[in-house]
This record gives sequence, structure tokens and C-alpha cells, in this order.
Amino acid sequence: MGYYINEIKSTGKIAVDDTILVKGTPATAGSKMLENFTPLFSAEVVEKLEKAGYGISGKTNVGEFGLDLMGETSYFGANEADGKLVSAAASLVKDGAVTAALNVDLNGAPRRAAAVAGVDFLKPTYGTVSRYGVIAAACSGEQIGVTAADADAVKEILTVIAGHDDKDGTSLPAEKYDYEAVEVSGMKIALVKELYDLASDEVKANLDKYIASLKALGATVETVSLDCVKEAQTAWQILMSAETTNNLSRFDGVKYGHRTADYKNIDELYVKSRTEAFGFLTKATIIYGSDVLAKGKYESCYDKSLRIRRVVTEKIKAVFAQYDVILAPACKDVEYKAYDLMDSFEKVFEESVFTAIPSITGVPAMVTKGVQLIADSYKDNVLLSIAKSVEGLEA
Repeated sequence: MGYYINEIKSTGKIAVDDTILVKGTPATAGSKMLENFTPLFSAEVVEKLEKAGYGISGKTNVGEFGLDLMGETSYFGANEADGKLVSAAASLVKDGAVTAALNVDLNGAPRRAAAVAGVDFLKPTYGTVSRYGVIAAACSGEQIGVTAADADAVKEILTVIAGHDDKDGTSLPAEKYDYEAVEVSGMKIALVKELYDLASDEVKANLDKYIASLKALGATVETVSLDCVKEAQTAWQILMSAETTNNLSRFDGVKYGHRTADYKNIDELYVKSRTEAFGFLTKATIIYGSDVLAKGKYESCYDKSLRIRRVVTEKIKAVFAQYDVILAPACKDVEYKAYDLMDSFEKVFEESVFTAIPSITGVPAMVTKGVQLIADSYKDNVLLSIAKSVEGLEA
């Protein structure tokens, strides 16, 4: 399987996930359900890039609706190299084929991909980049971010695409955002013990090396305990699944998406169309999301998860009252091999413990040098400054 589902311009230097709309180019979201869908308009971020003179190279292969680890559930096939899973977008950036890629971070896939590939990815503060023109799954947490080779390239593209958009109901009011560099010396960094302990020895080695670089730059790194990581993981799984269930309900073979060729009544049309078109992980997510939204479980599952979101946000804010940035792994391992996709629901949930906090709270997170940095809302520039300083130190 190639990295592109559809190539657009050979001279283009920006790749975009196939969950982001480009006018006149098919947008599949990695699913058979949308195999023949061609949008009539482009996403706001695409229009901003094109107006600024950036050409779009093509639509990159993604896992179905962005729910998986690194694209392995794509209807068009997983991308692999030397028997290991790789991300299409991160690989294009790593190989220098594009300057940057736009990715939708729904459940941490672009962050894991960047960590494995050794490139940078920034999931910006929720609402600072328009989501208009994204094939939505979990609206309250998914966010368009930027993958690039280094912090300067991330900043360059982020500066173009960030800003208010009237067409997006979740867009924040500022027209532009300031990503001015700040001094790293004197910063206090919190290393999350619970997440560090869950990582493999190779990932721990990356974190230890990064900590040494931070200290060389004059920052202080302290280990802290954050007792809400498991709760954030479970609550985000519930909220993400519930929202995905709701958003994907429109793909029924009637209003949108694949329609089965053989049916006798409307119920059979719905069931067979969705059965044929959705992959296992998407089906499992929909079933789980339907269950937590059921009358008997709504308050104990979905409503409780909304309250946990508030608690997690408050605990994170308390950490940021004492520290500038949180340091954590982006994933458990430094590489992933192909696996039985019937295990994908459990496998993705297990990995989401490392990425759930930024997803459920909306705070910015950046993966660089194989580690994850998390900052308070609107502190994206702090993440970029740290990443650039360490990259300069290790150059």
C-alpha cells in the first residue's frame, strides 16, 4: 500500500490526512463506507494553506476514522516497513517528501506515529485550529495538528492554519495566535511517574535522554504523581466511543456512504450496508458507544465521564500552577508490528493511556524526539520553544 490514497500535485509540499476534505478529491477516512465520496468544498485549513501559497501533495492513508494505533485498520491496507507498522504521513515527512502533513488527532494516532518515526507533531489547543471540513468522529476532542521534521516547520504551518473560523462552532475567537519563542532556562518540568512506569525500557531511555537535554538547557525536571491517568483513559474511551457512534450514524447507505447491492427492506439496507462497509474496530467502537449511551447506563457511564473530564482538567490545571510543562511517553513502545485486528479495540485502549489526557482536556501536546510534552491551554509556544531548543542542542 502506498502512502497516498490520492495524489493531487506532484510539486505540493503539504500532505493531508484522508479525513480532511480537499475539494474534488475523494475523502475516504480510511473506510469502505466513503470509498466513493468526493467533497464539494475544502476544509478551512486547506483553503488557508492554498491561499498562503502552499500546494497540497495528496491525501494520506489513515486508519478507519482515525480510531486505531497508526493506520493499520485502513480499508486500503496498512503501511508497513521491515515488518513494522508505519504512518503514511509521518513517513512522508521523515523521508523529506513533504515539508509537513496535517493530521486529525482523535485518539493519539499522529502522536504515536511521530514518536515512532522520530519526527515532530503538535496537537494544538482545542479550538485554535478550525475543524471545518473534517470527517468528524469525536468532536469534543479531535483536533487538526501538524507533523513536520522539526519545531520550526511545525510553527510555520501552524501559524498559517490557526485562527477563528465562523463555520466551526468549536472555534475560539482569536483571529491569530502568537507562537513567539520563550526561554527554556528556568522552566520547571513535571515527569509523570505513572506513565513513565508503563513505558518500555527503550521509551524510558528516550525520556531519560530528553531529561538530560532539558537540564543542560537550565530547566528543572521533577517526578510527580498524577492519580487520574487511568480515569482519563477510561472516560475518554467512553466519550470518544459515544460521540463516534453518534457521528457515524449518518453513514447508513441512504443519506451517505456505501449502499449494499442486495436488500429487501429498509432495515436490511441499513444493517447490510454498515456491516459490509465498516471494519472491526469501527463496529466495536459503535457497539460500545451505543451501550454507554443506553438508558440504563447513560448516567453511570456517559454522564459520569463528562464529570471525570472536569476533574481531570482541574487536576491538570493544578499541575500547571506549579510546572510549565508535563513530560510523558507518547506510547509504550518504539515500534509496532502488525497484529490480529480482532484485538484492536483492546490494543488501542491500552495504548490510549499515554494520549488520553490531552484528548479529554483539550490542552496542547507535542511529540518530539520520541517523547510527549503537554502544556496548559494557549501555551503551544512553550512546547515549540522547548522542542526547538532541544533540537538545537542535539543537532
